[in-house]
This record gives sequence, structure tokens and C-alpha cells, in this order.
Amino acid sequence: MLTTEKRNMNKDACLLPVRRLAVLGDSATQFLTKAIRAYGHDGQINFEIFEADFDQLNHEILDANSELYRSNPEFVVVYLSAERLWARFAATEVGTRANFADQILSEIQDYWKAVAKHSTAKIIHLNFVEIGDAVFGHFAAKTKVSFLYQIRKINFELMNLVQEEKHVFIADVAGLSSQSGYANSHDPRLYVLGRVAFALDFLPAVAKAVVDIAKAISGNVRKCLIFDLDNTIWGGVVGDEGMENIQIGELGMGHAFDGLQKWIKELKNRGIILAACSKNEEDAAKKPFQEHPDMVLRLEDIAVFVANWENKVDNIKHIQKILNIGFDSMVFLDDNPFERNLVRELLPDMTVPELPEDPSLFVSHLCSLNLFETASFSEEDLRRTTQYREEVTRSNFQKTLTSIDDYLSSLEMVSIVRVFDDFSIPRVAQLTQRSNQFNLRAIRYSEADIERMRKSNKFLTLSFHLRDKFGDYGLIGLLILEKLENGTAFIDTWIMSCRVLKRGMEEFMVNEMAKRVRQLGIERVIGEYLPTAKNKMVKHLYSQMGFAESSGKWELNLQQFKELKSFVRTN
Repeated sequence: MLTTEKRNMNKDACLLPVRRLAVLGDSATQFLTKAIRAYGHDGQINFEIFEADFDQLNHEILDANSELYRSNPEFVVVYLSAERLWARFAATEVGTRANFADQILSEIQDYWKAVAKHSTAKIIHLNFVEIGDAVFGHFAAKTKVSFLYQIRKINFELMNLVQEEKHVFIADVAGLSSQSGYANSHDPRLYVLGRVAFALDFLPAVAKAVVDIAKAISGNVRKCLIFDLDNTIWGGVVGDEGMENIQIGELGMGHAFDGLQKWIKELKNRGIILAACSKNEEDAAKKPFQEHPDMVLRLEDIAVFVANWENKVDNIKHIQKILNIGFDSMVFLDDNPFERNLVRELLPDMTVPELPEDPSLFVSHLCSLNLFETASFSEEDLRRTTQYREEVTRSNFQKTLTSIDDYLSSLEMVSIVRVFDDFSIPRVAQLTQRSNQFNLRAIRYSEADIERMRKSNKFLTLSFHLRDKFGDYGLIGLLILEKLENGTAFIDTWIMSCRVLKRGMEEFMVNEMAKRVRQLGIERVIGEYLPTAKNKMVKHLYSQMGFAESSGKWELNLQQFKELKSFVRTN
């Protein structure tokens, strides 16, 4: 009989989006599967899981007619245990052990290729807990015939191989194990009795890693870090104690705050938007960023800087309005429990982690939470802070003009339109994974998916770059059209960054699409809107762009189409 808690969990699961996931392992996986399902529920995902029978990887992965492929998974979790790997190593002829890693890597690649051949699933491959057998002692790090050398080589080469396999993602179980220690990662009794390779207390960390990666691939990522100043990124209160007395560098607990600032700066360098939100006088709050010699963060690292005496919820709403991203894409750091609880209560979609009382523990605690998982990284990420700072400048400039047309015309917007190429594929895939609001169908694609469509004659692909007199937005939009029969094309994907919303870019994209498909002899374009919890803003887009409703979809007759008004011009 189900407990009340389990009944409520099952009832809640029915309301969550369903994602299909398969788990395959050479050891027992039933506890891992349960943990993945539980963490999925916490992450607002209802995982429909196919769990392969014990040690059936070859049959399930290599056989195109296996139950794995009939379950049509979106994600395939591949789990090969270090313990089984060691058993294979021990059974290998001593004279050939130096090549052991190469053999294992070849087998793993065969698995990856088979999954890619028989499905469109993304693989989440668990790397190996790095166990030592103590046969060579510390000399194991110096000889290629030791198991420790071979397992470390496998983990290293997996990171290299996955660079070329766009449908594969590595769950770093080895890293998780190094944090907790092998004794806490593995329970010999469980392995002997039931071939359960992970200790029960370690399973949640592994399951969370799998769910974090699946969520990132699905577009559920955090894009912005908002942080308090006093006693958060430096010690002390700058308005009371003065800039020269805040704890940073060699003063007091300064090195702890140095560490947090360095971590935050690294987030900025990989594309996370930074915003400061402080109860302070603005000049006093900015002064350390401008003048303190030991500050790691500088004003140019911060996209939006807010310092005043308003409550932090209203200030965060102001930041959100400027950035035009969802609250669920934001993380808020504050040393004050009152401020954290206030934001949690009034902005429940935001992530507000607890911070330890000891500042020296800030970074290690935040790292353990893995708040900023991602499924992609591109050159565009490196410019993100600059782009948002430019947006603040545009917003201030708009206030000086009296009409929206005058403002749009004065921006001098220029768009470069290209078919997808090798340089744009990472950013295009990233847009499909991360864009939620201006996304007509919300279909997520990996780099491998985008590469396949780019090379296919069945698809027309267009990427849109935009710049204006204030700066370069980069790649901000994409269209993928599937060529059908009878002079018809279907809009598989239409995505645009909300940073350029209502600037005539929507109309420009339609104009450019119409021109290009006409050149292919296409007379009719069919669009589809698939509603999600976040894309309501584009519910009426097709009708606004001149499409006519037809059998639940939207149709644009190119013979009757007239170019839409836009202030964007081509390069």
C-alpha cells in the first residue's frame, strides 16, 4: 500500500513534463534508477525510465531491434563500473596490459556510434571511479601496466573523445568520488552481495549529476548570478568602515573573499551574467571595484549594478527586467539569512543557496551545488557581459527619443544572414537548448543534430547575427525549415534572443525567410506553435507576421506575401 508521501509524489509527477531516459550498466542499476527518478522529481521532471536487464549492454546497444530502441529514449545513461573494469584487467595477459585502455575506449566508442546510428538519444556516460589495487603502490603512477595508470588514461581519453561526439556528455563520477573518497563511494559488501558498485550514500551525487546534465541538455540552465556586496564578496560594510578597511586581500578573512571573487569571475568568463544588488550608497558601493588594488572583480565584469536602499526583491525585479530572462535562470547570493528568505518567499522561481557562516567555506559549498551546469559553450559566451552592458546603454538612449520608430531607426541595425557553418553550430545548438521564451516549438537539439540537418538537402538553415551603433549582439536568431513536397516548407525551429525583441528583427527574419525559400521554388510555408510554460509570448506571433491559421497550424502564401516593415538592413 502506498504511503501518503508516495501517493502525493506520484500525483505531482503526473503534472511534470515527461522525459524518456534509459539506464544501462554492467552492474546492478536499480538503486541508481530510483535515485534518478527522485532527483528528477525534485528538478521538476518526470522521468519515464527504461532499465535494461543486468549486464545487457551489448545486446541492448548493438541490436537495432532491442527493447532499448523500442523505448525511444531521449537520454541513454551508460554506466560501466570500475570494479568490473578491474576484473577484466586482472584477466588480461600481463604482456598486453599496456594497451588495455585503448581496447576499452574502442568498445566505448562502438557503443556511442551504435546509439547514434539507431536513435537520436543523447548519451550521458559515467566515467570511472579511479580505484587503485595497491599492487604497485605509488609506483602505479609510473608504470603503464598498472591498473591505476590504465583507468586514469581511460578517463583522460574519454574527455578527448567526447569533443568529437556531439551527442555524448560525460558525468564526472571520478571527480565526485575524489571529493567524497573511494571508501565513501563504494561499499564492498553491497558489491559482493548484489553487484551494486556505488555505495548507497554516494548514489544521490551520481543521480544528481545525471539529472543536472539532462536538464541542461533540455534547456533548463541558470544564466545569471546576482550577488550582494557587504560580507558576501568582501568582509565588512563599506559604507561604515570605508573602502580601505574592508576585508579583501591580506586583511582579515580577505583571502576567503578573494576566492569567491575569483570563482565569480570565472563564471563570467564562461558566459554567466553578473549583477550586483546591494543596500548601499551607489558611489560607496562602486568605489572598491574602481579603486581597491586587491579587488578581483571590476565594474566592467558586472552587467547590471544596483545599489540603493530599496528592498532587494524590487531591485532583483529591476535587474530581471533589464536582462529579460526568467527568474528561474537566476541565482542570488547573500550572506544575510533575512534577505535570502525574503527572496525565496517572494521570488520562488529563483535559486537562493544557503551560505555557510564561515566565508572560507563559501566556494567549496557553492561548487558542491553545481548551480551552473551547461550542455554547451561557445565563443558568444565570452562576450555576454559586454553585450548586456551595451543593452543598458541602449535602454538609457531610448529614453531620450520620443517615438519607437525614431529609436529603432537611430540604432542603425545591420544583420548578417548565413546558412549554418562549422563556426555557428555550437552557438546554434546552445540557442535550441537554452531559449525558452521566443521559441515556437521548443525542440532541443545537440550539436550532432544541428550538424546532421546542416548537411541534409532536406533542410534550409539560417542564422541571424545583429549589430547596431552601440555594439555587436552576435548570433541572436535561427530558422530551420524542412523542405516538404508540393512546394511547401515547414518551420521546424524558429528561435530569437529576447534581447532583440520588438526591434523589427522578427519581421526581418520573416522577410529573409520568404526571399530564400522563394529562390528554392517554394510557394507555401507552414508554421507551428507548440505551447510550453514559458513561450506564451509568441503564441500570436504567426498571426502578427501575416500567417493564416490552417488546420491547427499557420500558413504563409508567398505569392501573396508583402515584405514586412523593419528597421534592420542586411550587410
